[in-house]
Amino acid sequence: MLLLIVLLQVGYVLMDSFYQPNGPTIFSENIRLQTGIDALKEKAAMADAPKMYPFNPNFITDHKGYVLGMSISEIDRLHEFRAQHKFVNTPEDFQKVTQISDSLLMVITPFFKFPDWTKKARRVPVETSDSKFLEKPLVSEKRPPKDFPLHDLNAVTANELRAISGIGEVLSKRIVKFRNRLGGFLVEEQLYDVYGLPPEVTKKVLRKYKVFNAPEVTKININTATVAQIASITYIRFDLAEEIVRYREANGPFSNLNELLNIDRFPAEKISRIALYLSL
Repeated sequence: MLLLIVLLQVGYVLMDSFYQPNGPTIFSENIRLQTGIDALKEKAAMADAPKMYPFNPNFITDHKGYVLGMSISEIDRLHEFRAQHKFVNTPEDFQKVTQISDSLLMVITPFFKFPDWTKKARRVPVETSDSKFLEKPLVSEKRPPKDFPLHDLNAVTANELRAISGIGEVLSKRIVKFRNRLGGFLVEEQLYDVYGLPPEVTKKVLRKYKVFNAPEVTKININTATVAQIASITYIRFDLAEEIVRYREANGPFSNLNELLNIDRFPAEKISRIALYLSL
């Protein structure tokens, strides 16, 4: 009996080694197949993940905050801050208000897109009847040298402008034409909006010419105006006026003019100038 048991065990070992496959087993094939499936799933997940585009963090919605990985309390802090008509202008401001972690800030900061005027080293507030929180860049010093008598920018002629170094016949006529389109300069910064006029030449002009007699402007109500009325503003193209009206119809009346920054292709760097022609 003992001998029979030994023979059976030896036979089992020999049979197992004899039928052991040399090539890939079904198990190894399954592992390779599953690895391929996992790779396809990961690729599909990446394709389905929401794409990140540059955005102004002042206008993060609940859904946008959730997608970014912010908690409900962090989103609420931002909305409470914005409810006071305040804005964050740097990533550091954003973190201070929302109290998000350093790691999350590092991930989303590359997608922050603040208006160009927030990058200016020096800023002054522009107080209007509509909003006290619009800002504009400073122009050259308000007190020019004593040997430069001041003249009204809204009265200077093309011939007088050509006396300034850097301004020829083309630029002098272009300045006057742009002034006529505006109906007269309301603020001196509008001179920077003349196409092709170099900033350094603009500063030369503003050393001698200032806005002393600004024209009276009938402001356009952004919440009731038609597309044509909005497009009558020099800074707003007709297609942008259509976008503004569509946004208003989809989201309701504007509560403040800074909401215009939510609209695609809106010239954020000119918000302070555009605000001069609008009301709520």
